[in-house]
Amino acid sequence: MAELAALEDPKARKVNEKHGDDHGVNLGKLRALAKRLKTQQELARRLWETDETAAKLLATLICRPKTFERDELDAMLRAARTPKVHDWLVNYVVKKSAHAEELRLAWFADSDPVVASAGWALTTERVTKKPEGLDLAELLDVIEAEMKDAPDRLQWAMNSCLAQIGISHAEHRARALDIGERLEVLKDYPTPPNCTSPFAPIWITEMVRRQHDE
Repeated sequence: MAELAALEDPKARKVNEKHGDDHGVNLGKLRALAKRLKTQQELARRLWETDETAAKLLATLICRPKTFERDELDAMLRAARTPKVHDWLVNYVVKKSAHAEELRLAWFADSDPVVASAGWALTTERVTKKPEGLDLAELLDVIEAEMKDAPDRLQWAMNSCLAQIGISHAEHRARALDIGERLEVLKDYPTPPNCTSPFAPIWITEMVRRQHDE
């Protein structure tokens, strides 16, 4: 904890707070610390219990994802107060767990939009890597009906799913582009130079172009 406190940088905190994250640790330095610590499950659990954002982020990097029980991961997600902790927990821990599919289904239907956004993130992972058994047309129906008015983090997760359906599945691309154009979600999102806009029609078109170039 003292080492994490020593990594605190006011400039980093200012940037992170704009995204809803209450910590000031440079993530490159945090990753370097995790690399040095290597995998330490017990330490990861103790770091998570501190309820400090930087400590929780470090915990996701040094834990053993497959050792967590389903209910434990569910409780951890609900305790992940900030966007970065939520994202890292889903991407670095839950996706590697044997309980990922069960949690995907449970979270997808959750009444809490932040929890539901995790269900959508896991669904997007399946859209790109293991789409067998998913009803992509039905997912597009839900996105078309609900994305426009969804709360921010749930909207972002639905939009990512929309884009990945359009990128990975040519048979659904025209409809994905059409939904994106009509709903205009994230159309005006400020995008830095050399970054792809999260507006689904631009995102889909650019990634498909890159695939063809390769």
